[in-house]
Parts: sequence; structure tokens; C-alpha cells
Amino acid sequence: MITFDELYQKARATLNPRRLSSDAEAGDVSAALLTESGNIFLGVCVDTACSMGFCAEHAAAAAMITAGENRVIRMVAVNWDGAVLPPCGRCREFISQLHEENFKTEVMVAADKIVSLRELLPFDWRQKVP
Repeated sequence: MITFDELYQKARATLNPRRLSSDAEAGDVSAALLTESGNIFLGVCVDTACSMGFCAEHAAAAAMITAGENRVIRMVAVNWDGAVLPPCGRCREFISQLHEENFKTEVMVAADKIVSLRELLPFDWRQKVP
């Protein structure tokens, strides 16, 4: 199986910070998702002046879905300087809804810390809390 180091290197190689227009920039955060079938999908963030952009994880997930997959095994996002970033709340929720087993997704949240998506969403709205 693809290691987190390999996934991190793929995400880092995808970084390409650039201005798209006077109102948009992209590529200062990238993400890599490893799927159940062993494919890696990459994406970069897009930031716009009116907040209509999206995160790198969303871009990678869209590529994954376009290719006909939806089960994420591992994921990592990196900042322009190579620092690992945990997914934002919107990305956590989005990935969790794409497949029932995505709560088991291993997420690199720091260079030396891996947690499950379930750990990042401890009080999920779809489950009863005791």
C-alpha cells in the first residue's frame, strides 16, 4: 500500500502557487487522496475574492468521483511551505459523506500524527449520542 510519505511527496509536488486573475489565486495548498483501488487523486485549492473557491481536498475528491471512485483510504494536505494541514470541517464532512466506510479514512494531520476521519468528527450528526 502507498505510504503516507509517498502520498505527502505527491501532494507536495502538486503545489504550484499562482495568481489566476486579479480576483483569484490557486495552488498554495494541495491534497492527495489514496483510494481503495490504489489510485491517487490530487487537487489544489482555489481562492477567490468573493469566497467561492474550494479546498484542495474538494478538488482531489472531485477528480476521484469523476474517475468513478468514492472510497478514500488515506489523505493528506500540504501548505505552500510543505507543512501538513488537517482538513477543515467542511472537507471532513464532505469526505465522510462520499462513502459509508470513509469514517475509517486515515488522515495525516501533522508530520507525525495520523488519525481516522471518525476521530476528526466525534459527534457525527448521523449517529445517536449516548
